[in-house]
Amino acid sequence: MAVEALGSQTKAKVPPWNDPVIRGWVFQIVVVALVGLLAWFLVSNTIENLQRQKIASGFHYLEREAGFEIGDTMIQYSPASTYARAIFVGLLNTLKVAVLGIFMATVLGTMIGVGRLSPNWLLAKICEAYVEMFRNVPLLLWLFLIYKLISEAFPGPRQAINVLNSFFLSNRGLYFPVPLADPAYEWMGIAFLVGIVATVFVARWAKKRQDATGLPFPTIKAGLGLIVGLPILVWLACGAPHHMSWPELKGFNFDGGMVIQPEFTALLVGLVLYTSAFVAEIVRSGILALHKGQSEAAMAIGLSRGQVMRLVLLPQALRIIVPPMTSQYLNITKNSSLAIAIGYPDLVASVNVTINQTGQAIENILIIMAAYLSVSLSISAFMNWYNKRIALRER
Repeated sequence: MAVEALGSQTKAKVPPWNDPVIRGWVFQIVVVALVGLLAWFLVSNTIENLQRQKIASGFHYLEREAGFEIGDTMIQYSPASTYARAIFVGLLNTLKVAVLGIFMATVLGTMIGVGRLSPNWLLAKICEAYVEMFRNVPLLLWLFLIYKLISEAFPGPRQAINVLNSFFLSNRGLYFPVPLADPAYEWMGIAFLVGIVATVFVARWAKKRQDATGLPFPTIKAGLGLIVGLPILVWLACGAPHHMSWPELKGFNFDGGMVIQPEFTALLVGLVLYTSAFVAEIVRSGILALHKGQSEAAMAIGLSRGQVMRLVLLPQALRIIVPPMTSQYLNITKNSSLAIAIGYPDLVASVNVTINQTGQAIENILIIMAAYLSVSLSISAFMNWYNKRIALRER
């Protein structure tokens, strides 16, 4: 008892500056105070310099008329629209490239990564050459090359390649007919989303049913029926509108229909080819990380090589692949900012024009940073959720 009392007295006599808990709190408070002081200095100094040079600050300019064209838009836009809408149009273009690029790079990269492990020597070497070629050359150079090839490989609008008098391919892009705007198509879009949600519930029900009874259910066929069939039923219920907008050559370019511009094509193809090389290495390393006994056991029960890869190796490798794949998804989103180099009107391009017209660079750069930060954090959150969902759980 005496020893314990002596020990408690010795512990109580420890001075505050030697207490690790107190010292840790003091260091954190000091660091936060220094960071806050630095931020206050930078902000106040910036505001003072802007006022001295009589440069307006704030985001009031977003409600003013933009006054510039945007060649590729997903929503209605005109030069009479506001700067806020112009920036939003650029953000939608960035998201369009990012979403399509992520999907296509994942599919192509997976195929290349599996191809590198093929016992076919020629196929494996072709895939290896692909990875080394695209991974070791800067993305910007690939974008310049692909854009130059697209712009010079095809003729002008007057000599455009005509397919069935409906599709016209030229150095201005690919023009093709599209349905005229009709309220039915909005309901078809809603039906398409409903079909996707219904397919998810059907897949879960089918899995529980198979676990309980051992009877399989044609989930893929049922999903296709819901996703494709529901919009068709809605289209028929709305009177089956079929009026089309056809591209026609007028003057020096086509009018009507829809166009896939060469800038968009070059950016998407460049991002997909470049990123898929990194995805291929991630997939290959994930498969090689599995014990070879997995494939040997699967082949021993009579599975083909394709079935072994699809049913045994890839599902297990997915737990290894997902974390590094998240980084590539973030990279393809951020690398889309290189679109300004080939003239595609993405977020950076729209904001760059806004800076030149308004002179408010700080506010516009903050908008770009906030947009990319929000998109990147959203991708990271989704991938982290998916990674936890597929993680092994101990029973």
